[in-house]
Amino acid sequence: MRIAIVSVGDELLVGDTVNTNAAWLGERLDARGATVERVTTVPDRLADIAQVVNESLAASDAVIVTGGLGPTHDDVTMEGVAAAVGKSLEPHAEASAWFADRGGYAADDGEPRTVELPSGARFLPNDEGVAPGAVVESVYVLPGVPAEMKAMFERVESEFTGTETYVEHVLVDEPESALADRLVDLQRRFDVTVGSYPGDGVRVKISATDPETASEAAGWLREHATVVDD
Repeated sequence: MRIAIVSVGDELLVGDTVNTNAAWLGERLDARGATVERVTTVPDRLADIAQVVNESLAASDAVIVTGGLGPTHDDVTMEGVAAAVGKSLEPHAEASAWFADRGGYAADDGEPRTVELPSGARFLPNDEGVAPGAVVESVYVLPGVPAEMKAMFERVESEFTGTETYVEHVLVDEPESALADRLVDLQRRFDVTVGSYPGDGVRVKISATDPETASEAAGWLREHATVVDD
């Protein structure tokens, strides 16, 4: 299953907030065998949200959008998603009932726009906050507050599927350039995916569809490289 993640928020673009949501989602989706094809960060601007969600939906099996839910002037994500899939926003009866029971933002007379969801959307309760999420077509709209996003994602996590992978890590005490030929050889010998990440040494990530292959590949690399005890 190919997934696109769209992170919404001016604060992410200027560095006021670190985008931990995308990293957490990527890890959880990878563990389920789903493949994150792209991560895009957009400002709190309706047209940009609509354009990127539409483009991501065309190229992916599902899109996860985080951030920009709520009652304030810059919370335009739900409207942008609605535009992307050609839907209108309308008060959602289930979300309205949930909102009334839970309380939340102080609202003036009338229904808060927080409970306006794209037409035909599936309502997602927010176990850690008050801004509801939604699923419309193959777009999952989640809050930006990490605790809220995580709790809501766990409600729908089982809907993201793929081939389960098994991972081994090997920390190599050699330059990445010197290791390149052996990583190519590793992939030729074993049916694995290999990633190398330089830093304090080179962390080699070996992924396979069965644990035995991953373990054998990691063992081969440990025999043919200078490794750091791990």
